[in-house]
Amino acid sequence: MSLERLDKLLSSTGRWSRREVKDLVRQGRVLADGLPAARPEDKYDPATAVIQVDGQRVDCAPYAYVMMDKPAGLLSATEDRSQPTVLDLLPPELRRRGLFPVGRLDKDTTGLLLLTDDGPLAHALLSPKKHVDKVYWARVEGRVDREDTDALAAGMALGDGQRCLPAGLEPLGDGSECLVTLREGKYHQVKRMLAARGKPVLALRRLSMGPLSLDLSLGPGNWRFLTAIEVDTLKK
Repeated sequence: MSLERLDKLLSSTGRWSRREVKDLVRQGRVLADGLPAARPEDKYDPATAVIQVDGQRVDCAPYAYVMMDKPAGLLSATEDRSQPTVLDLLPPELRRRGLFPVGRLDKDTTGLLLLTDDGPLAHALLSPKKHVDKVYWARVEGRVDREDTDALAAGMALGDGQRCLPAGLEPLGDGSECLVTLREGKYHQVKRMLAARGKPVLALRRLSMGPLSLDLSLGPGNWRFLTAIEVDTLKK
């Protein structure tokens, strides 16, 4: 990996501006690989350098990856003038990094939401050519049945004429709940498909995206960083 200036590495975390980094270095509060940093313009490898500020190690990885259990009532957007967004649940330093949701969940839909500042990975996960599976749990009015399963598997047409790729539908219990697997992301697709089958969605929750599954220990409104293994699996 290419070397980066110390002030750029630290400012990219969102915790300090470049001017603040210069003051930290001048005050002797920054250690780089165990030694006091001499100049903010000195360069280091972000993958291997051990950077500490006030004795605390700072993660200078080029990208951040966050898993959130999105609660109902928040927009999957970076900002909105009139309504709260999922970014409001993150600390200021992460918001300053420029994280954004990878794909969107409706305001009333809950569950797995990936946030990152890694544009190439986000593009790959959302690309129609990649066909990344997304699994949703849904509770519906009525009960889904074999005819519904067959209709989604055949690739049904929506009310506006849009044709969907074949999708999976697995009834749960008495059929009032089900799992839906999509390989694309049309607007309100799960709701529109099930509504077209006469089974309006009452509640919807995303459980997984590709190899990444929702950490059920989080709970709505909570988040955590992805593990290195999770990031590597997503990139593959």
